[in-house]
Amino acid sequence: MGEILKVSDLHVYYGNIHAIKGVSFNVNEGEIVTLIGANGAGKTTTMNTIAGLLKPRQGEIEFDGSSIVGVPAHKMVYKGMALCPEGRRVFLQLSVKENLDMGAYSRPAAEIEESLEKVYAHFPRLKERSKQVAGTLSGGEQQMLAMGRALMSKPKLLMLDEPSMGLAPILVEEIFEIIKELNKAGTTILLVEQNARMALSIADRGYVISTGNISLTGTGQELLTNDDVRKAYLGG
Repeated sequence: MGEILKVSDLHVYYGNIHAIKGVSFNVNEGEIVTLIGANGAGKTTTMNTIAGLLKPRQGEIEFDGSSIVGVPAHKMVYKGMALCPEGRRVFLQLSVKENLDMGAYSRPAAEIEESLEKVYAHFPRLKERSKQVAGTLSGGEQQMLAMGRALMSKPKLLMLDEPSMGLAPILVEEIFEIIKELNKAGTTILLVEQNARMALSIADRGYVISTGNISLTGTGQELLTNDDVRKAYLGG
């Protein structure tokens, strides 16, 4: 399996604030890779920079073998990258089906129905509620919708930013089971997640971000059993 994403010496600023200070990591095809760290460590900033929503001041990002620095966010979808953003950001006034259709704008019309059926297979609840207005869904259902919408573009790399945020524990379990299913079905996943224990338990590899730097890396299991990680992120 080849390397699908390579981030090298990434530096990102908000005005004069140096938010990301030389982050480097990679994701191989077929993997689940997770970025964990405290609030404000730079996880979402890293994700948004990869997705083209922020521009780095320095560093290189290669996706599928070519540089994507400076490529606008909407064109990243055509290249095969989809971001499921923090806070879900579904279109609250549109129906479930209309939200999913919005995720397919980069696809040929003939392929949209096939993608829709695949999304419904992973998220049967969305099929049941296809005509329901998205704003009336529960938080867990909105998260499923946001993930389904991202999948409609048939991404080579699916980036998930805080998919468990604000969800009840039973729904967190369900979302993580779906992430594992998506990966088994062939989707490469980059996951940013506050719930470090859950993220590391399903990840092939993980990176710990501390105040804009990568401070530690290893397999998911290695980081789960690392004393420093346990004290800082796993509650003991």
